[in-house]
Amino acid sequence: MNLQIRDPRARELAKQLADEKQVAMTEAVIDALEAELRRQRNGKPLAERVRPIIERLKSKAKPDGRDLTKDEIDAIWGHE
Repeated sequence: MNLQIRDPRARELAKQLADEKQVAMTEAVIDALEAELRRQRNGKPLAERVRPIIERLKSKAKPDGRDLTKDEIDAIWGHE
């Protein structure tokens, strides 16, 4: 059975993936859908994934810390 993709954007994305993987478009679409289903089923929400990082940073923070000013933040990012 052939896969018919009528949406031009979806077709182009499928073609790009197929070309990069050097497989047929149908195989590329199936692989992509399976990968997304695995990610959806096994993935944790972003908040859950970053919570350990937040806690680790909080544990390193000094209790008498202060908020940075806009000028300090700009300096950190090189926007002086």
